[in-house]
Amino acid sequence: MRITPNQTDQSYEAVIERGVLKKAREHIDLNRKVLVVTDDKVPREYAQTIVAQCAFGVLVCLNSGEASKNFDNFKLLLSTMLDNGFSRKDCVVAVGGGVVGDISAFCASCYMRGVDFYNIPTTLLAQIDSSIGGKTAIDFMGIKNVVGSFYQPKKVLIDVDVLATLDKRQLHAGLVEGIKMGATCSRELFDLIQNSCDLSADLPLIIQKSLEIKKSVVERDVKESGLRKVLNFGHTVGHAVESAKMGALLHGECVGLGMLYCASNTARKEIEQVLEKYNLPTVCDCKESQLLSFLLHDKKTDGENICVVKVDEIGSFRFENMRAIDILKGEKL
Repeated sequence: MRITPNQTDQSYEAVIERGVLKKAREHIDLNRKVLVVTDDKVPREYAQTIVAQCAFGVLVCLNSGEASKNFDNFKLLLSTMLDNGFSRKDCVVAVGGGVVGDISAFCASCYMRGVDFYNIPTTLLAQIDSSIGGKTAIDFMGIKNVVGSFYQPKKVLIDVDVLATLDKRQLHAGLVEGIKMGATCSRELFDLIQNSCDLSADLPLIIQKSLEIKKSVVERDVKESGLRKVLNFGHTVGHAVESAKMGALLHGECVGLGMLYCASNTARKEIEQVLEKYNLPTVCDCKESQLLSFLLHDKKTDGENICVVKVDEIGSFRFENMRAIDILKGEKL
């Protein structure tokens, strides 16, 4: 399966194929210097499989987790490229989840004003969501994704086989992004996830349908000036929860909780049911004062208001400007 997002500055392919990791050089020009970035929770053989296909591969392994999206690691990647004589004709390949993809893409966007970037996401979360769209970022001063850029990959390779090494918690947390896509844009996708009797067999179709939705959105709004904000459903409160919990909850688990604050009574019940099916949390134990402090630093804040995505019925959405304190009340629509 191939999905081709067409951006204003370039188009690129996202290839969804079992076993594509082992034949990456058929899709990516690896006959040059290649910085391969991964983390210590990703099976090492995935990154080594890419390095083995490179003419000159340099592997950097970061510590896993959101805390690695920092300026020190950003500097590490840039200095590694500089020390190894990388030119503007060379490239960066991310082999890992969203953290690896975010910081690697940001590095690629900045080195010599931009070198080729290729994304090989190894978590369901990254395959469904951050694999396409061109958002890059690192965290700063405790605020998630506050420093970054928009920079499109040259190609994305999605190998469903690598998901076999994920534990169920990670897999189900990644599924939240698919639930988000369905809740806002596709009753069909939402029902597919809700009614799945064999998630492993359904994953290729779930990934495909999720990326088709994201492709449609990002093509019409490259830099999040309007429609693309729909992809933030659950993320406004979710990012606040993620910051407050300091790693105790996974990103997808936090987004799932965030969706419950911005859904109608009917939609909330359906979202709760699908979250419970996959053993995802449905109750947030964070103090309101904690969450409020993080919400006030949200990138979508405009004065006192934040543009929030609301779901009244599964498969549809609307935008509403709300005060941070009102979002946290979780008032039923």
